[in-house]
Amino acid sequence: MTVRTAELLMAIMMGAFSIYLMVKSTELPIGWIDEEGPGGGTWPFWLATIMLISCGGILFNWFLKKGPIATSNKVYIEKHVLGDVAAVAGSLIVTVGLFSFIGIYGALPLFIIFYVRFLGKHSWVLTTILAFAIPVVIFYFFEITLKIILPKGITEPLFLPLYKIFL
Repeated sequence: MTVRTAELLMAIMMGAFSIYLMVKSTELPIGWIDEEGPGGGTWPFWLATIMLISCGGILFNWFLKKGPIATSNKVYIEKHVLGDVAAVAGSLIVTVGLFSFIGIYGALPLFIIFYVRFLGKHSWVLTTILAFAIPVVIFYFFEITLKIILPKGITEPLFLPLYKIFL
C-alpha cells in the first residue's frame, strides 16, 4: 500500500467516524440551553464537524494530487516496521486486558517496562523511574485531583490507606 492510498483510506474512515459521532452527539442537546449553557452534545458535535471538514480537505487535496503526501507512491509501512507495530499493539491489548485483574496501576508499569526497556532499549534506570513515576502521577491526577476512580483489580486494598489520607 502506498502513502497516497493510505491517506485516502484514512480520510474516508475518519470521515465516516466523524459522521457517526455527529449523529450520536445529537442524542444530547447540541444547542444553547437557557440559563445553563451549551448542551451536553455541543462539544463532541462540533469537534466531529471540524474533523469531518478536515477529512474533506484531505480528500480534496488527494483528488487534485496537491501536496507531497497526496502524490507520494512510497510504501506506507516497511515490512520490518510491522513487527514493531504488532509488538506495541499486542502489548497494549494485554495491558488493557490486565486492567480488570491487576488494575491500571499494576498493568501500566508492566507496559512501561516492556515498551521503554525492551522495545526502546533504554537503561534500567530510566525504565524504573518512568515505571514508578507515571502511575503515581496518574493516580494523583485522576484519583485525587479529578476524583475519577480507575480500576485497581486485586491491588485495591493497597490503595485504601491512600484514600484515607487524601479523600
